[in-house]
Amino acid sequence: MARFDYDFFVIGAGSGGVRAARIAGRHGARVAIAEERYFGGTCVNVGCIPKKLLVCAAHFRDDFEDAAGFGWTVKPSGFSWRTLIENKNVEIARLNGVYKRVLEAAQVAIFEARATLLDRHTIVVGDRKVTAGKILIATGGWPTVPNILGKEHVITSNEAFFLDEMPKRALIVGGGYIAVEFAGILFGLGAKVTQIYRGSLFLRGFDEDVRRHLAEEYVRRGIDLRSSTNVVEIAKRSVNGSSEYTVDLTDESSLDVDLVLYATGRRPRTQGLGLEQVGVRLTPSGAISIDEAWETSVPNIYAIGDVTDRIKLTPVAVNEGHVLADRLFGPAGRHLSYENVPTAVFSTPPIGTVGLTEAQARERYGDVHVYKTSFRPLRHTLSGRNEHTFMKLVVEPKSDRVLGVHMVGAEAGEIVQGFAVALKCGATKAQFDSTVGIHPTAAEEFVTMRDRYVPKTEATN
Repeated sequence: MARFDYDFFVIGAGSGGVRAARIAGRHGARVAIAEERYFGGTCVNVGCIPKKLLVCAAHFRDDFEDAAGFGWTVKPSGFSWRTLIENKNVEIARLNGVYKRVLEAAQVAIFEARATLLDRHTIVVGDRKVTAGKILIATGGWPTVPNILGKEHVITSNEAFFLDEMPKRALIVGGGYIAVEFAGILFGLGAKVTQIYRGSLFLRGFDEDVRRHLAEEYVRRGIDLRSSTNVVEIAKRSVNGSSEYTVDLTDESSLDVDLVLYATGRRPRTQGLGLEQVGVRLTPSGAISIDEAWETSVPNIYAIGDVTDRIKLTPVAVNEGHVLADRLFGPAGRHLSYENVPTAVFSTPPIGTVGLTEAQARERYGDVHVYKTSFRPLRHTLSGRNEHTFMKLVVEPKSDRVLGVHMVGAEAGEIVQGFAVALKCGATKAQFDSTVGIHPTAAEEFVTMRDRYVPKTEATN
């Protein structure tokens, strides 16, 4: 008789947890998974997927305007926020069903209930107690809002996907990718948008040139960007039966808006899981502390995804779940490296990036060579839109290896994905230069940049 009810119990059915459960089940393990909210986690329900659908919707205003330069006469037409949200909800419901079906196909037992740890091998799930040899925590993260006056009047990205009406005037608080993306979405759909952030420049952690270029594009589009600014107080009032908010800011100005969206950070969802009582160690930020094999301080308990302090990206969590399941229950041939992980910000225009920023490369290697270009895309020579694409390569001169590829412009994520493979293979600048470009495309600029950028301070030495 088996010692435990299950070989593997996964708490959290987000992308990483589902992948781990499915792969373990395919290896023949007896697997169960518990989820108290929605299958697919943040990414499918209130993250990557619905966000990208809203980004697509926001682009149509630009497309309608650009069409005139190409000979099209597009009659003015209205936009229905409700139709967009209803159609988005249908697609998300479909994806929820897909996640359940792949689990069922892998013979994974599904518990639609909250799960907590009673001891290192016992889980309380709903009104039952079950046991498992190995346990995986994959509960993800959750938006946080600081304690400000009027905190009860704000929403986070979770609620933004389910608004009954689209705001005419919106304040976005935060400088991370979620804040930047929602600023672009709401502006593209017709709202007057102000985005504030407490730092001097948004998107901390991205390449400095990328950050500055996107900030310039946002200002050029008409988004009111305010750096080194924060909220002092939010007051609600009723105007003609509708709610309106007056927001006092640290720059001594105030705004009247219909919506205040906070995107100032996310915290790992570790509270109330029973982790402390079974000895699972947490970091000061509340994340689960893990080793290189995703094992916690309790040998049979593991953690992946946003509940840890690793790279908080859905594809990373998915790969973590796959590699872990292989190691625990199958052939351990798959490998995951946290080096050269590509990512995109679906801003307007979007960012695509892989590898080291210029600052990171200089810190690690000292001298680096930089190649960069900014140009008006072919499309906008006829559309008349004053939008520029930016591209940058960071190269280590001794080995000639390309350390970083960065882009701001249309389809940046699609373009940089391919170059991520090149960086994984250790491509050199000479190999970039010897590659024939596809003409006319924006992507060809990455293999035709020949003139090294020399800072003025370096040029005068």
